[in-house]
Order: sequence, then C-alpha cells, then structure tokens
Amino acid sequence: MKAYKAFAGLFLLAAAAWAQPIFVPAKQPLTHETMWLMPRVGAPLLSPDGKLVVFSVTKPSYDEKEQTSDLWIVPADGSAAPRQITFNKAAESDAAWSPDSRRVAFSAKREGDDVNQIYILDVTAAGEARRVTSLSTGARSPQFSPDGEAILFTTVVFPNALDDEANRKIAKERKDRKVHVRVYESFPVKQWDRWLDDQQVHLAIQPLDGSANAKDILAGTKLVAEPGFSGRPAEGSRDDIPAEWSPDGQSIVFAVTTRKNTAAYAEVPVDLYRIPRSGGEPQLIAHENGRYGRPKFSPDGKTLYAVFEPNNGKVYNLERIVAFDWPSMSNRRVVTASTDRSVGGYTVSSDSKTILFTAEDAGLVRIYSVPATGGDVTLAVDPQRGVYSDVQFAEKAPVIVGRWGSSVNPAEVVRLDLAGKSHHNLTSFNVEKAATIDWQPPIHFWFTSSRGAKIHNFIVLPPNFDQSKKYPLLVLMHGGAANMWQDSISLRWNYHLLAKPGYVLLMTNYTGSTGFGEKFAQDIQGDPLKGPGDDINQAADEAIKRFKFIDGTRQAAAGASYGGHLANWMEATTTRYKCIIGHAGEASLESQWGTSDSIYGRELTNLSPPWGSSKVWREQSAIAYGGNYRTPEMLSVGEHDFRVPQNETMMQWSALQRMRVPSRLLVWPDENHWILNAENSRYFYKEVAEWLAKWM
Repeated sequence: MKAYKAFAGLFLLAAAAWAQPIFVPAKQPLTHETMWLMPRVGAPLLSPDGKLVVFSVTKPSYDEKEQTSDLWIVPADGSAAPRQITFNKAAESDAAWSPDSRRVAFSAKREGDDVNQIYILDVTAAGEARRVTSLSTGARSPQFSPDGEAILFTTVVFPNALDDEANRKIAKERKDRKVHVRVYESFPVKQWDRWLDDQQVHLAIQPLDGSANAKDILAGTKLVAEPGFSGRPAEGSRDDIPAEWSPDGQSIVFAVTTRKNTAAYAEVPVDLYRIPRSGGEPQLIAHENGRYGRPKFSPDGKTLYAVFEPNNGKVYNLERIVAFDWPSMSNRRVVTASTDRSVGGYTVSSDSKTILFTAEDAGLVRIYSVPATGGDVTLAVDPQRGVYSDVQFAEKAPVIVGRWGSSVNPAEVVRLDLAGKSHHNLTSFNVEKAATIDWQPPIHFWFTSSRGAKIHNFIVLPPNFDQSKKYPLLVLMHGGAANMWQDSISLRWNYHLLAKPGYVLLMTNYTGSTGFGEKFAQDIQGDPLKGPGDDINQAADEAIKRFKFIDGTRQAAAGASYGGHLANWMEATTTRYKCIIGHAGEASLESQWGTSDSIYGRELTNLSPPWGSSKVWREQSAIAYGGNYRTPEMLSVGEHDFRVPQNETMMQWSALQRMRVPSRLLVWPDENHWILNAENSRYFYKEVAEWLAKWM
C-alpha cells in the first residue's frame, strides 16, 4: 500500500510537471533583414544518372562585396545532407552536368579573369575547378557534348570578328577612339537598362582535350550578317541563344531571329536553325509566324521539342510545346493543344514517353503531365499553395527534382513523387527560420465582376492578427499586365513586410492576368487600364463586404511597372484611396510608347499607333485627367529604367505639383526598372511604410 501511494505521488508530480506550460518562443514579424538575408536556393540540376543534384546557394549581404554564391550538391535520394563544392568569392552560374555524371561545368569570373569564363569541376575527386576557356569576350551557358569531349557555350562578340584576336583588336580600337557617339539606323536602340551596340551573341565550341582554342561557329556566316540577327532577350538586358546538342553530337539546334530590326512595326519572329559541330552556314529547320524557344531532345533521340508562341496581333498568346520527328523535322504537332495554360518549364521522362511542365494557375504554379506524343493534359501534382519551378527528369533514370516554395516557405530543392502527388525536401536552408516568422498563407477568394468575369484574389493578414479588430486595406497591384500574383516570396513587393505595420493586403489578378486562360489575358486588349482598374476597385468593395476585419474607411493603393500605371490611373479616376504609391509607372500612353525600349506591343494593346483611330491613347492616359488629381501620391523611379523611362514619373510628378497635391518623389540614380540594391530596397520599404502611416 505504501509502495502504491509512493508510485501515485510520483505520478501526480509527473503529471503536474507535464501540465506546466512549455516555453515556446513567440513568432516574430518579418523584417527586411530577415527577408533579405535568407539564403537563396537556385535552380536544381539533376545528374544524367539521377543520383546527384547540383544547385547554387546565394548568401546575401547588405554589402555587395560580402555577398557570396556557391555551388552545392546533394544526393537525389536524400540519403545525405547537402554539401558545398565551390568556395570562391566569385559567383558561379549556368551549371551543366557531363554525360558521365562526374563533372560539372559552370561560368564564373574568378581571380585573374577580366570576364566570365567556363570552368569544369570533377565532383567525384578532390581538387579545384579548372578553367577551360580564355576568351576576351567571355563565356557563359555551357553544355557538354554528348561524348563529353567538348563544351558548347555562348559569347558576345563584335560583328565580322572571326576569332578572339580580331575581337581584341576591335575592342582596343574602340577604346582608343577620341569620339564617343551612338549611331543607329533601325530599332531597337535600348534594352531594359542599357543602350544597344552592334555586338552579337554567338555560339562557340571549346574542345576539352587541349587540342585547339574555342571556335565561334557562327562567325563569318550569312546568318549573323543579317541586319536583324539577334538572340532571344532574356530577363533583364542580356540576350541568349537557346541551343541544344543533337543526340549524335554532330550538330547544334538553336533559336534566333533575323528580324529584330523590324521591332518598331511588327512582331519579331524567332526561328529554329541547325549548324554542324564543325561550323558552316546554319540551316533553317523551323519557321512559323511566331517565336520558337527552349529546344530540347527526347532521351531516345527521336524527337525535337520546343515551345512556340504565335504572332497573331494579340497582346498575349499561350506558349505551347511543339514536337518534330528528328532528324527529318517532319510531322510537326502541338503536344499541349488540349490545355488552356501556358507552358513554363518542361522536361521529358527518361523513357521518352511523358512530358512534365509547370504552368501558372489561379495564383499557384502547378505541375502537369502530357503524353510525349500529345493528348490529354492531366494534373500531376496539385499543390494547395505555393509554386513549383525548375522541374527536371533525370536523363537516364526515373527521378524527378524541382524547387517548391510559397509566400511563407522560401524555395527549396525537392524530389517529386508523382504516385503520391507530393514532394519531399532535399534541402532545408530556410525551413527552421521560416517557422519562427509570424506570417500566414494568403486567403484565396473569387468574385464575379460587373462585366461577368470571375476574378481571383489574395488576402494577406498582418502579424499578430486579431479578427475582432479593424485593419486598413492596402490594395497591391501587380505588373505585367501579362503576369499573376503568385503564392511565393517576392523581394520587390514582399506581402508580409508590407502588411507588417498592421495592414490587410488585397492582391487582385485583374483582367489581363496570366494563369486564367488565354482569353482572360487577351481581354485587356483595347482596355489597358480602365477594365483592370474597375476589377481592382470592385475587388476592394467585395473584400470589405466579406471580411469584417477590414476598415473600409482606410484604403491605400500601390503598384510597380504596370501596377505603377494602374497607380497613376487610380490617381486620375477615383478618390477612394487615402494615398497611393507608384513605382515605374506611366503617365501617358503616348509618351511611354515613344520613349520605351519596346513599342509595337503597345500598339497592339491600344489598337492603333498613337496617330491612329483608337481613342484609347487619350482616354486611358492618366495625365489626360490631371485636373482630377487629389490623392496624396508617392512616386519612385530608377534613372536606368528604359522600360518605363523616368520621363513618365516626372510627368506625373509635375501634374501632382501643378495641382498642389501632397506628393513625394524618389529617384534612384543606380537602379533600373527594379530596386535591386539591398540598402536601396531597405530604404524603399521604409519610405513606403512612412507614407502609408502618414495618410492611413
């Protein structure tokens, strides 16, 4: 009995101890420092045998000199933790595996390099990477030949230069010139944040046995002598040539245009060409009224795939996967004809029977599957939140990897399980940190607009949210317009950092947004600002009605790029907002057409040239209603922005000042269309928070 009482006493003490509250650190609101300094995990690259994954990890810093970006490697089965394999200050990019899954090639500007060169690292042995190119014009985007004995890469050269010696000579002559002037005879003259010159992006091959120097296989061809020759514009100011080795390694397939000089008055086509490994005149192998890109061969070598977007006078068209029999280039067929979603990345299975592709859909990016021969498109992985990217099959094994992240989950490398329609992490660089932040996934809601369109929206809640309280509403408007608010982390407009002071965010995927079908994105044509603006204002009304924690008497609006256009449109057409914030926004459709780096697409949007019959140019320009300006507005612009040049912001600023509207102007001398510098970004968020607090 005594023993029983003793045991009972111990049990009660243990129970009492168990009942004591366990200390769990309180979650903290997101700060700019937390957001900016999180390691950034790059796109995974799966070895051909499916055993290893290489990826980059950028470790940011507010001091750009202290920022690093290195390559890491992890087993694709998750049997070991990731390990770092490069340790240089210089960032590595464009990694590529050798066919034997032993070596990784990459581009980097290391000590002693004036420009980026190609390096190769044996991941199965100790030792440093060795440099394999030494070109004055630099080297990037390496690809091993199928036999592993050569590297294909891109380089930017001077016209008519047949070798690197000629490039060096021309570069010196230009540096020694006493006159510095830019001279043009055709469009375009600018791209993103730089003035264009006559340099061209070319393809070159470097043998790896040391037998010869790199050879520019496009130099001296009639193709590059065409006045409109160019690669495809990549993100930002760089041009690329999407290219692939043929399965036998004897030729290269690539996508370029010869009509870039028609960009002022026509949609520019991009065609597919084939050139022998040894060089020679490229052969045109695929031409349609549209743009080809991202060529890729099936692992069995029997099919060439590419994405294609037609040129048909529409402001937006789906990118679809097309296929050709190889090497005949016959039997062209559209593989993804049955879906109303645009193809993002795509990959072909090791047995050449299945294609997986990513596509935007209602605020998410999902993974879809289609037979490699074409047919019904099915949902392969259906995330309840977040976005997938960089999905890749192994070339020789049934292994699939990719990246997944959401607005509360920084992107990590994952392995896909199609049978379970799920994934598991191969990396966890930010998982622990993300769990300490007071943030919630966005709330989705839909409503039907006055025009009968179904409109998708996100609601983002502030930290320490209490649904019994009332919160001001910040209406955030996305750019594009061919774009979509995604459930993902953004540095430029971070939802949770904007909500931190105590705002509820509303993000509307207005008419013209992608991820809702081709017609929905096309319906902005002829109605670039009024229709989307009406959708956004109606969405705000709907949110206020549905969510009782929103204080409808305190609303503000903000946006950048096309969202900046909409910010100025709101200034012109409504007084519902207490204040407005616009970065890189246009004031006049006409003047932006005349000063931007691209113009013809704006004619398609507005239904004519500025001197044509369309009334859109005047009726949907904010400045036409300058006499209505009443709402305090903060404007922001980068001096190197050639997409929406600073004259647009200055015009809006002048009108605000002329109308004596409280306004604030931020001009960023070192920024382009985006604010990319860490300290500038931190200051921008501070200015945004203070402007909102002042008026809300």
